Amino acid sequence: MPKTSARLLALLSLLQTRRDWPGQELAERLEVSPRTVRRDVDRLRELGYPIVTTKGPDGGYRLGAGTELPPLLFDDDQAVAIAVALQTAAATGAGIEEAATRALSTVRQVMPARLRHRIDSLQVTAVERRGTRPNPQADPQVLVAVSAAVRAREVLRFDYTSVSPAEADADPAGPPPRRVQPHHLITWGGRWYLVAWDLDQDDWRTFRADRITPRTPTGPRFTPRALPGGDVVAFVTARFHGSDGPGDWPCRGEVVLDLPAHVVSSYTRDGVVEELGPDRCRLVMGAWSWPALAATIGRFDADIQVVGPTELKDAFAYLARRFADAATDEPG
Repeated sequence: MPKTSARLLALLSLLQTRRDWPGQELAERLEVSPRTVRRDVDRLRELGYPIVTTKGPDGGYRLGAGTELPPLLFDDDQAVAIAVALQTAAATGAGIEEAATRALSTVRQVMPARLRHRIDSLQVTAVERRGTRPNPQADPQVLVAVSAAVRAREVLRFDYTSVSPAEADADPAGPPPRRVQPHHLITWGGRWYLVAWDLDQDDWRTFRADRITPRTPTGPRFTPRALPGGDVVAFVTARFHGSDGPGDWPCRGEVVLDLPAHVVSSYTRDGVVEELGPDRCRLVMGAWSWPALAATIGRFDADIQVVGPTELKDAFAYLARRFADAATDEPG
């Protein structure tokens, strides 16, 4: 690649990484004079890139938004990253598989031979875990509309499809549209969800995006509320665990295991492990039910001392009887 072309690509890549660039800083990064930077900016403008000149003591440049999509330039790593992202689009649950395939074909056609060879040798296949049901696909237009309402902080009105036919048949006219203050659009387990404050229920709710049909126009702007716990990840994790508080489960217990803490930690996702000695540790964790919690703890091949509560001890006794019966029953 000619030196000038390589420099133009480097300049464009820098302009895309942040909003404003002082001219002197660009010159230092590219190891050229400010005059050369000005000439290169003019060349990019001729190619269709809307580069705005900023005024002030540290006057510089900004890559503006254009009315037409100009020719795109990517360095090698960016091109490979785009190809990988497009190949894994099927796992996003956003319903964009066909568009992603066409986009990948378009990008591949304009790649130089060296990059095309790298892309062709990198074949990525998204595989669902065995036994899981395929996730419903969210409409890309719905995701765009919901995301726009989140960004604009506007009340969102939408119809919400019933999860069961019985609920849908209960009211032929259908329920009234939901009115929410949208806060976050997230993905969880291959599905898209909206985290929002429900104005009619006066509480936080999560809505599956594949069941949302937005209504227009959107409502008035609102001042965002603070999420419980202040963190969307902790909030959503707690909700999907079936609780209202971050990190809480319906059933939570404490045990002491005759295993090193580092061994237990490597197999514990949501629990808290405390070292009590070289070969002993304390484990606090939760589950949907007491038998489920006891069974989860029982997978560790070690002696177990139940600290509490009584419900956990009873669950271990219940599982012990069940396992004993299974060991003594004769095949029918």
